[in-house]
Amino acid sequence: MGDSQHSEVSVRETGYDTDAVITIPNLLSALRLAGVPLFLALILRHADVAAIVLLAIASATDWLDGKLARGLHQISRLGQMLDPVADRLYIAATVVGLTVRGIIPWWFLVVLLTRDIMMLCLVPALKTRGYTSLPVHFVGKAATFCLLYALPLVLLGAGPWGWAPAARIVGWAFALWGAFLYWWAGALYVHQTRLLLASAPSLNGSQARSRLH
Repeated sequence: MGDSQHSEVSVRETGYDTDAVITIPNLLSALRLAGVPLFLALILRHADVAAIVLLAIASATDWLDGKLARGLHQISRLGQMLDPVADRLYIAATVVGLTVRGIIPWWFLVVLLTRDIMMLCLVPALKTRGYTSLPVHFVGKAATFCLLYALPLVLLGAGPWGWAPAARIVGWAFALWGAFLYWWAGALYVHQTRLLLASAPSLNGSQARSRLH
């Protein structure tokens, strides 16, 4: 079997359409990632409306790159890694910015970042089985959805508008629920990792690198 045929079979077996790095969906994901530092800068400069507009654009590209990946048959390993990374970075940027501005308390920042640190601690264990990440659970998606829409409402709730108190209440309701789901998803990922470690054989260095690629 030729190299190209072997590559096609390998891609199909992993559930991805392509191994290509430069695809339209991946470029959109890269643009979304590039917007994170600008988004944080806007929050820190109190340019709240501009920050929320940028977040809305980022959310739109998140939806668009997924739709294009499926429609153009360009689902890739890189794309499925970039999407959750971008979501977490936008959440982290929002939480850090709002914490620095005193809009949300430090304990909320600690709650979310501690969960992310816990997830990072799972990576070395996953690599022993040839994985770098776990499939995104629907609870994790729900948590991300809640936080991405709650935190802008909390930000708007700090404004001078007459409807700001309502935005703050709704925002905090979703933020607290999102934080709970964030940790629930984290517990599920820990459980999945334990099952994987118990069921999958440990790989040596060359086998792990082969699985990762």
